[in-house]
Amino acid sequence: MKNYFYRFAYRTQWLLAVQMGFDVRKFVLFLRGFPGYVRDYLKFRKNYKGPLNFLLCVHDRFEDGGDVNSEYFWQDLLVARKIADAKPQRHVDVGSRVDGFIAHVASFRQIEVLDVRPIHKTIPGVVFKQADLMSPLSAMRNYCDSLSCLHALEHFGLGRYGDPINPDGFDLGFKNLVDVLSPDGMFYLSFPIGEGRVEFNSHRVVDPRHLLACAEDAGLDFLEVTLIHRNASGPRIETFPPQKFDIEGILKEWYVLAVFVFKKRV
Repeated sequence: MKNYFYRFAYRTQWLLAVQMGFDVRKFVLFLRGFPGYVRDYLKFRKNYKGPLNFLLCVHDRFEDGGDVNSEYFWQDLLVARKIADAKPQRHVDVGSRVDGFIAHVASFRQIEVLDVRPIHKTIPGVVFKQADLMSPLSAMRNYCDSLSCLHALEHFGLGRYGDPINPDGFDLGFKNLVDVLSPDGMFYLSFPIGEGRVEFNSHRVVDPRHLLACAEDAGLDFLEVTLIHRNASGPRIETFPPQKFDIEGILKEWYVLAVFVFKKRV
């Protein structure tokens, strides 16, 4: 019952804040912080004689020094560090966050980025190409020795980002991603796993058995998985080798972000 109410609260917050632009949590913090703002203003104004305008920032005092509860924060940091350690010759990313993972990697090496949406700004360290990975990229077959796709593949074919509607978007995208990777190359892939379903048009939650079957058919060796569990108190992060990956336990979960590491067979 506790998990049900947490999911309900999370979905309600997502709908109101992200989709409709009304953040209930920030509004409550505003009400909480406004009396302190008035008190501080009067105290400051008493001893300040220069020009003074209003630009209220009343809820920041209740926040941590930075938001480290986001699953995006942890997956971006985790995979960026792996790439820094591996030092591949050519790293290609498909669809990951430009203001997160891409920026991390571009700070220390060049990264090539493919995305169905355009990027209109030139970014140092980033080589961009607009592409729909539900269609084969024959000119890029065996193109790179390192590949990432973080929190993106689960959206393919749902139209959320202007991509064509295709119920098979996940499987098509997965196959085309593997084709871009050269033999012996490393593949870093993340998306939600758990009870398999589509939550239209946000994302898919993928049955891990389906993913591992696709990986085996594509000639990938499964090396590691990191699970990032959502919790009201902050994420719980666990990393497992294949033999300790509890698939049956995951199938009982509603939503867990999984960061998989694969290696393409020679």
